Amino acid sequence: MDTFFLSHGSPTLSIDDTMPAQHFFRSWLPAAVAGAQPPRAILIVSGHWETDTPTVNVIRGNNETIHDFEGYGFPKSMFQLEYPAPGAPDVAMKTKELLEQAGFGPVKEDHGRGLDHGAWVPLMFMYPEANVPVCQLSLQTGRDGAYHYELGRALAPLRDDGVLILGSGNATHNLTCMAPVAEGTLVPRWASEFDGWLQEALLGGRHDDVKRYEEKAPHGKMAHPSPDHFLPLHVALGAAGEEAKAELIHHSWYNATLSNASYRFTTTKNN
Repeated sequence: MDTFFLSHGSPTLSIDDTMPAQHFFRSWLPAAVAGAQPPRAILIVSGHWETDTPTVNVIRGNNETIHDFEGYGFPKSMFQLEYPAPGAPDVAMKTKELLEQAGFGPVKEDHGRGLDHGAWVPLMFMYPEANVPVCQLSLQTGRDGAYHYELGRALAPLRDDGVLILGSGNATHNLTCMAPVAEGTLVPRWASEFDGWLQEALLGGRHDDVKRYEEKAPHGKMAHPSPDHFLPLHVALGAAGEEAKAELIHHSWYNATLSNASYRFTTTKNN
């Protein structure tokens, strides 16, 4: 099973049907982007869950919907949205086992945390029936891309068990430089050059460059002042294997500076 990096954009994607990224996520099932049949379960790594050590949410029952965007003036209707997908405790425990076997332990269990908006916003359009079990794995933003790539490699066996591995973040994510929403607003050079570099590096199979993006990419620190929305890409890429082939499956911009580029990583059988 292929792995994917999804740029989930602004939380308003949940209610704004003019956003091209929302249209892309809505096409997920009709276009069979991840295959004709839904996965057995989903493991998602979001840019909105950071911990000191790897942690999985082990939910027996339905996941709660975390509205983790209070205080930013978003419409009240967004706080009424729910995505009660069942938890995937078996996948969570297998994730813990695989990571600890690979030396990433101890892996903690969180039995109360639901799904943050980096998970449920895209999933509410991709699998609108909320009937596919979902679990989340946290990031360690104090560690680099190479660490998260290797963490992803440890998760590769899940692919053969019908588990869809998703990284959810953004191809560029600098909220301090967001441009006002206006037709014709130009994408700044730093954003377009980083976004273009990422596409060339991924499609060219330059995984080492992607892992070392802060020194290899143009404007790496500008595009990602914090690595939280970029590290999910490393996990998804690593889970696909060293010989994985990347494909750009969606591209759009939000507020001229947030690249919503999303990628498929076609997996190889042997990693």
